Amino acid sequence: MTDAPAAPPSPNAPPSPAAERRPLFDRPLLDRRRRRAAMRGQTGALFLLERIADELEDRLSLVERRFAVAVDLAGHAGASAERLRRSGKADLVLEIERDAAFLSKGPGERLAIVADEEALPLKAESVDLFVSTLSLHLTNDTPGVLVQAARALRPDGLFLAALLGGETLHELRASLIAAEAEATGGVSPRVAPFADIRDAGALLQRAGLALPVSDVDRLTVRYDSIFDLMRDLRAMGMANMVSERSRRPATRQFFRRAAEIYAERFSDPDGRVRATFDILYLSGWKPHESQQKPLSPGSGKVSLAEALKDRSPLR
Repeated sequence: MTDAPAAPPSPNAPPSPAAERRPLFDRPLLDRRRRRAAMRGQTGALFLLERIADELEDRLSLVERRFAVAVDLAGHAGASAERLRRSGKADLVLEIERDAAFLSKGPGERLAIVADEEALPLKAESVDLFVSTLSLHLTNDTPGVLVQAARALRPDGLFLAALLGGETLHELRASLIAAEAEATGGVSPRVAPFADIRDAGALLQRAGLALPVSDVDRLTVRYDSIFDLMRDLRAMGMANMVSERSRRPATRQFFRRAAEIYAERFSDPDGRVRATFDILYLSGWKPHESQQKPLSPGSGKVSLAEALKDRSPLR
């Protein structure tokens, strides 16, 4: 097996600010749910992961270069790793997963590390390409992950990611809030918070990545009822894992009322309900002298006033 470009984190490193706060997400619970779904063979809900992996593969195909070492960061189902291997864009594909159960299976040698994406065991400037699929929106220290990834990238290395954000599952959130407010007079977090596209793009710059690009693709999925949506979310491991979630068991009456509200507010004429998934795509490059740079102020050759001088006013 080929040696991985890995180095264990320093035991003397100070804890990050995120580690000193109560974590937003119960990530061990996320792992248990994903393992359970994998053991049960619940693959139908992987449609979202497959779709996004296809899109990232298409975007990578437009990059006219080959990468010596590519990392599939917490893809948790192998879809991105498999596409990286078949793309011909990478000489070596390294999978990093929090649990060995999520590593891709198949013929041939697989290079993998079991590690947390919030504590990447990678040497500085040892990786040429990072691909992250549906992972970053469920980390407790997303800025820290990006900083570590940027540190591990070689100059002119590429970071490419897709995460859920924006108005994702806003219908479910609104319906659960309304049902709980009716039942108890208060509300508790039941759907994970998601990043705004502007905030996500700013994180690339904060991490020190150059030429940052961010865009969003809205996917609307239709279900027979809220219960079918929640079944898919459980299979994805995305049922409520917010640390501040209520520990009080929800009643059947509560979910029936939430289903009624969902159908009243977010159904189509045929009775099926809509669920929104906003997929944020992010890309950035490790700075390198060969990259294009913006002109410095005052370095332009032609002034705006000069360019407009001969234009007639609008009539």
